Amino acid sequence: MEAETVRAAPWLVRRARRPDAAVDLYCFPHLAGAPGEYARWSDDLPGVRVWALRPPGRGSRLRERPYTRMGALVDAIVSAVDFSPPFVFLGHSLGALVAYEVAAELRDRGRPYPDRLIVSACPAPSSIGPAPALHALPDRELLAEVERRWGPLPAEVRGDPELLAAALRGFRADLEVAETYAYRPRRPLDRPVTGLRGAGDTAAARMAAWGGHTTSEFDLHTFPGGHFYFRERRREVLDRVRTSLGGAG
Repeated sequence: MEAETVRAAPWLVRRARRPDAAVDLYCFPHLAGAPGEYARWSDDLPGVRVWALRPPGRGSRLRERPYTRMGALVDAIVSAVDFSPPFVFLGHSLGALVAYEVAAELRDRGRPYPDRLIVSACPAPSSIGPAPALHALPDRELLAEVERRWGPLPAEVRGDPELLAAALRGFRADLEVAETYAYRPRRPLDRPVTGLRGAGDTAAARMAAWGGHTTSEFDLHTFPGGHFYFRERRREVLDRVRTSLGGAG
């Protein structure tokens, strides 16, 4: 029987307690992504305590005002969550940028920071340039652009005006975080960085530059698929994640 989802704090969701886990894996979801998708990875990583970040504007926090700037979001996470070693960060797409900035901020504040950073489907921070202001589009145009880029929203969301408005608010806020992001040069991390990407994902073409953000090792792994390659290649991807965690799980 599946373990019941446990809410450890407003910012985190987990699927199983696992007090004897060898390591904690904190997953930072993609743009407007549901944390539950990542929390379910716990089923395939039995030796790992898997947490998924749940910022305002997602899941049970859907009605809370979401953050629209990276600095404010990172400060809120660092102030609210107590990360206890040993732990690893994993972020997909926008989540990879957030995970990197949180790791660097923890380091700069003299706090424990992750033993490894796993970044998925995201160009390196130093290679990100100006982006079009999709977050400023009217709702109808924003919906069309979201569905063009990431596929249609579920029918139950499209058919419920309140749910649709909440979903678009989440997309708009995360797009604003991404589109206003300006890389601030920091000292490289002294932790290994692992990169994961789909072979057909043009957005991940500049991932090799992540090697410049660490003084430790950097390894990059490519899987068949597009931006959400891990949905079709879940077992292969989580096998790689398990290896990156030192075999835990």
